[in-house]
Amino acid sequence: QVQLVESGGGLVRTGGSLRLSCSASGPSASSYAMGWFRRAPGKERELVAAISWSGSTTYRGDFPEGEFTISRDIAKNTAYLQMNRLKPEDTAVYYCAAGPNLSESDRYYDYWGQGTQVTVSS
Repeated sequence: QVQLVESGGGLVRTGGSLRLSCSASGPSASSYAMGWFRRAPGKERELVAAISWSGSTTYRGDFPEGEFTISRDIAKNTAYLQMNRLKPEDTAVYYCAAGPNLSESDRYYDYWGQGTQVTVSS
């Protein structure tokens, strides 16, 4: 069982930045791929970014380059999501997930955090 705890959400103005953190614990937590997904009100959950266990491969959802950047610190078992140039439409609950293989689909992630709210004001 892998436990995931997100932090770093909050309220930010349009154009601002936030960095989310996801701390993983449990057996073999460092060997899992990790992803960030989000669910906005009235919308389906979507991929923001994902990263392989080694950090060598990343996927990004359908966003302009530089807006969402995923990284991980293997020694700390922590994944990060750097969010830049935020817009009101980025308002959502952001979820961290872990799974045995890197995937763009949320179906392949076995463990999920509780989510952290990000609100972007206009």
